[in-house]
Amino acid sequence: MIPMVDLKTQYHDLKTEIDAAVLNAIESTQFILGPNVQAFEQEAAAYLGAPHAVACASGTDALHLAIVAAGIGAGDEVITSPFTFIATAEAICYTGATPVFVDIDPRTFNLDPALIEAAITPHTKAIIPVHLFGQPADMAAIKAICERHNLLLIEDCAQSFGAAVNGVMTGAIGKLGCFSFFPSKNLGCYGDGGLITCATSELADEIRVLRNHGSRVRYHHSVIGFNSRLDDIQAAILRVKLTRIGEFTTGRRRVAHLYSDLLKDVATVPFEDGKGVHVYHQYTILTDRREQVMARLGEKQIASAVYYPIPLHKQDVFAAACAGISLPVAEAVAGSCMSLPVYPEMPDESVRLVAEAVKEALVG
Repeated sequence: MIPMVDLKTQYHDLKTEIDAAVLNAIESTQFILGPNVQAFEQEAAAYLGAPHAVACASGTDALHLAIVAAGIGAGDEVITSPFTFIATAEAICYTGATPVFVDIDPRTFNLDPALIEAAITPHTKAIIPVHLFGQPADMAAIKAICERHNLLLIEDCAQSFGAAVNGVMTGAIGKLGCFSFFPSKNLGCYGDGGLITCATSELADEIRVLRNHGSRVRYHHSVIGFNSRLDDIQAAILRVKLTRIGEFTTGRRRVAHLYSDLLKDVATVPFEDGKGVHVYHQYTILTDRREQVMARLGEKQIASAVYYPIPLHKQDVFAAACAGISLPVAEAVAGSCMSLPVYPEMPDESVRLVAEAVKEALVG
């Protein structure tokens, strides 16, 4: 069996360090906003090149807290991608704002900058590009649009920890960057976890208050906040893994580039423009015979997955609001995309086995 991701192998590679870190965190008994959380925030900010970083309970909470801290709420509109996990749009809706979906670039699967300005209205307050599958969005173009129209730029970096654009890490380009540490992420903990990078100390301070019940001083509450705190044990695990994130990225890129070499003649393989570092949270191809390929992989005990089969504007929850909206690229990609196993420790032999099964399904 070749799985989509092999967390057990990674754990065993890091077992001595992770076990010691977890036991030390338990021994300290400082489980909520403890020393590992503070240390991880500083270390993550330094790695990402961000002025400030604030940890929270999940990637979804990271988006929600960032949008609240930005002052976005009822009556506002936020432009984002229809081809992503629903958390991006959910977080916008939590504040009472409205997600406005703009179609994607067919090569990168990220927001198409050429289509954004037509979607801007007097109610637009922000743009949230998603660095999907670890591929950085076209941030130069999107940032220029934000500057021209005085819009806030919030990055959805849930799948892009370690990705970069012209030497700048995702999460350090916009005013706010939102990360997820779900276990299967490139940098993942052993539960849920999230992080918000902030361009200013004011935003960081606001998010620290919001994540902790609206409180700076115990039992004193200045605003209505939330309970969204990364626990110290998860932070301890993330601190160990953060020291290896460069190795993880190198491993994922090795696997991805080998796949692309083997599959470029039979399927549409991921695009890299040479300006950024794609970290391949997923390795996603396009084929008009997806079911055939997935069936063949299944016969050989090889995992595969579809991220994402239904664009957000076609989801039941948004169907009424988006009735009549056509986003043809997102719809076409959703109908032909499929992801193959990719993880840093994946042997070249396994990559070749997967690629051979794909080619058997497509060309015989």
